[in-house]
Amino acid sequence: MRLLYISHDQLSFSHGLLATADPKTDVVVMVESKRMLESKKWHRQRLWFLLSAARHFADELTTKGFQVHYVKAATTIAGIELVMTETEIRDVHANEPLSHRLQDNLTSAGITLHPHNFFLISRTDFLDWARTQKHLKMENFYRFQRKRLDVLMDGDDPVGGQWNFDKDNRLPPPKNHTWPVPLYFELDEIDREVLKDIEHLDLYGEIPEGDFAPTRSAALQQLNHFLKTSLNDFGPYEDCVPNDSWNVNHSLLSPYMNVGLLNPAEIIEKALDYAENHEVSLASLEGFIRQIIGWREYVNGVYWFFEPEYKSLNSLNANRELPEFFYDPEKTQMNCLSSTVSDVMKRGWVHHIPRLMILSNFATLAGIDPQAFLGWMREMFIDAADWVMVPNVIGMGVHADDGRMMTKPYISAGAYIKKMTNYCNGCAFNPSKRTGNDACPFTTLYWNFLDEHKDTFSSNQRMWQQYSGLKRLSDLEDVKEQAKVVLQKLEDNTL
Repeated sequence: MRLLYISHDQLSFSHGLLATADPKTDVVVMVESKRMLESKKWHRQRLWFLLSAARHFADELTTKGFQVHYVKAATTIAGIELVMTETEIRDVHANEPLSHRLQDNLTSAGITLHPHNFFLISRTDFLDWARTQKHLKMENFYRFQRKRLDVLMDGDDPVGGQWNFDKDNRLPPPKNHTWPVPLYFELDEIDREVLKDIEHLDLYGEIPEGDFAPTRSAALQQLNHFLKTSLNDFGPYEDCVPNDSWNVNHSLLSPYMNVGLLNPAEIIEKALDYAENHEVSLASLEGFIRQIIGWREYVNGVYWFFEPEYKSLNSLNANRELPEFFYDPEKTQMNCLSSTVSDVMKRGWVHHIPRLMILSNFATLAGIDPQAFLGWMREMFIDAADWVMVPNVIGMGVHADDGRMMTKPYISAGAYIKKMTNYCNGCAFNPSKRTGNDACPFTTLYWNFLDEHKDTFSSNQRMWQQYSGLKRLSDLEDVKEQAKVVLQKLEDNTL
């Protein structure tokens, strides 16, 4: 007999060890550890989703004939050892974990680890590709994936004659637009049981209200709903942030993918099949596929390519504490930040542009400690995982890795936020102004950041235009003084 450990982020019958497991010879152990519950102050919906998904999955395993030991213990290893004692099974196996910490723990415990197919490229194959690159670039990896997987290819050439339609996918929110209506999911008995079990914990955020449901059935419903209602318009509006839709045309699949309830291969297959039989914009189809086989796979590969200490990098020497408004959105007058944090508190999710160009952009410009910001992102998002957040925050979000992952920081002044969102309307700050009482903090801090870090970035060819603008700035000294005022207000939590 074998004892198979299944973690809370590998909930799949068709991938990994369970794809070939036999109820006659395999016993399953799942562990709800105290460390998982209490090591951080989590967003309520993040913790709920993980626990409820695992409990639903354990029930499904039982209906398929598996003997399942779902145990609560101080740590994962303690839980596994408890079941080893109860069953007298010493032959313990697990899929390769999705985090450095768990991999170290399972390896130290002598558990046999198996490569898996929860991603479209194995760690070994990604490492082989990365070692051939002078500089890591997601676009190069994406083209490599397209060819390797034969997705949207016409022989050796990309369908449509170009690899990337990103320039076509940057429209601002249109006026009087009707956005897709998201699905609503009723909480079931297991969902309510989990909420009751965690109500004694000190947690952030609101209780779930039907935006997500932690089951395989709900995951498939969400995928089909996205294909029917949102795929065709996904591309042009993927970067916009309207104030009358939280979901826009995004798929909302990341929570399901990141716990194993959906596999990227089946998503790509269903998207291609749908596009073959329905009218779907190539720019939208390519943009969606790029997120799945390009960015998501690239981020996971980078996480394993870099050393575990990567998460501790701070190349820009940012050390400012996380402002209070990241926990209480009413403590800032900045409408974009207040609204985004409110959305995070409501459902533990906002799409990639609020994450990158509002939250991360501000953290970078304000010099917020990257590890403090990373910790907040890990705690708050329903789709968070170490492999997701470490590269996305340290590498892309706040450029704390000295350009190892991305060649330039993703920063902008208030003009970008005004163009791509509705948040500037009625805000206390003017995105066009960089000095004065009503100057937008994004705009002030943007020019101040460029000046402060000119020794690092002025020779970067991709930032030539930005530094040309800095040289033409006639009021730079006034901007720097205004930045001191903004940063003092930030430290006083009066911004």
